[in-house]
Amino acid sequence: MSGITVSHVGLCVADLDRALRFYCQGLGFELVQSHTVGEEFGRLMELEGVALRSRFVRRDGVSIELLHFDAPGHVGEPVRRPMNRLGLTHLSLLVDDLEATARTVVEFGGAVVHETRTTFETANGTLDFVYCTDPDGVRIELMQLPG
Repeated sequence: MSGITVSHVGLCVADLDRALRFYCQGLGFELVQSHTVGEEFGRLMELEGVALRSRFVRRDGVSIELLHFDAPGHVGEPVRRPMNRLGLTHLSLLVDDLEATARTVVEFGGAVVHETRTTFETANGTLDFVYCTDPDGVRIELMQLPG
């Protein structure tokens, strides 16, 4: 379909500096834009008294907007959502070294969900997967595929 281009995915974060450190220093995203947003976007966001700081990070052509609401604040708990909950489920990263990337996730404030580790042997080699979370509970899939 013409006339449509994917722009970005937005993530609400509790601590903007922590999220930037996780995504940029930990996962290699690059900070590409910074914005301060106010009540002019309140109607669009369906919130009153909006005051937020927005940071766009990009890697491999994928942009994530990290949104920190100074007002009215954020809601919800920093826990990973069940995969069968309607809506966005996870961010998936193809990695060269699953173990090293998992250690980096932890080093930068995320967590590894060790019980999700799944490995398959195929004719082409080993497929290795594990779920992690960012500091706010967003599920991140690490995938190591045969090279």
